[in-house]
Amino acid sequence: MSLTVNLYYKGADGSARRFAEEMESSGIAAAIRAEEGNERYEYFTPLDDSETVLLIDSWRNQKALDAHHASPMMKQLAELREKYDLHMIVERYVSADEPEGDERFIRK
Repeated sequence: MSLTVNLYYKGADGSARRFAEEMESSGIAAAIRAEEGNERYEYFTPLDDSETVLLIDSWRNQKALDAHHASPMMKQLAELREKYDLHMIVERYVSADEPEGDERFIRK
């Protein structure tokens, strides 16, 4: 089982994109990717909304996610969110062990 959290960072005047760029250039994103239990940490931009950045953040289990939330990087991350005046929408998903018939719709 994996946990995936989709975080939509919303800002103005390109602030969400600058936030993601600073997360990458500062090494914070790389440090999060190196944390025990992190399975994915990637930023994306929606084609129809240039003021939003989507973070897909996946963890092996709740224990790994809790450890991440207790890490020193969360303070740095929170400071950057404040710096860029970002607001968030959060979606949380638990992965299914098997795609349950979805394979026929997936082109590999």
